[in-house]
Amino acid sequence: MKPVVFTDLILFEDEDYIVINKPPHFPTLEDRHETISIKELAKAYWPDAQMGHRLDKETSGALVIAKHPDAYRHISLQFENREVLKTYHAVVDGIQDLEDVNVYLPIETLKNGTVKIDKVNGKIAETFFNTLEVYRNHTLVECIPVTGRMHQIRIHLSCLKAPIVCDETYGGKMIFLSDLKRKFNLKKDTEELPLIKRVALHAFSIGFHLLNGDKKRIEAPYPKDFAVLVKQLQKFK
Repeated sequence: MKPVVFTDLILFEDEDYIVINKPPHFPTLEDRHETISIKELAKAYWPDAQMGHRLDKETSGALVIAKHPDAYRHISLQFENREVLKTYHAVVDGIQDLEDVNVYLPIETLKNGTVKIDKVNGKIAETFFNTLEVYRNHTLVECIPVTGRMHQIRIHLSCLKAPIVCDETYGGKMIFLSDLKRKFNLKKDTEELPLIKRVALHAFSIGFHLLNGDKKRIEAPYPKDFAVLVKQLQKFK
């Protein structure tokens, strides 16, 4: 993995907050299996930096970082009161016709780092879904989580029988060019690689209030792997 320059990730910055476009495959917080995290990169840039929230290691997109304790408290309260508007884009299996579909299913976190739906012991979890674009055998979906449970979008989409591409934990399938291109010939003695090597989920935008009360909404452009996947799906509709 090539080195990441933190300043290249910045989408927005003022005296209180930094919003970055988190690259995939980087943990938000320290991870004993990884050499570097977004938190470490942020602290090297701004020593008092604190993560306003988390994105899964494989998930790319908009991530808010507070530059001082007051800013951290301010964003934390907004998350606690569900005042932060988060929008994700996901490429899912199958043709899905979703219009303001609401999934309200409680989630329990398991010891193995995954989650399950548990209507007795689970914590309240709610997500809205909308179809953005339909391809031959896949769909680009907008996901708006009301709550912020671990793997919430992933398992809620799985419950809709629309698992995210490459999310094998929750029933998603790997995606190959040979799935899309009718006359696809693989070179002899070569193994075909998937079009994306991670769960196809991107935090597309985030909206919150700045310390002065102003509303701010920031969009995060697709990273290269997600953009290539969408382009190929559009090409072979």
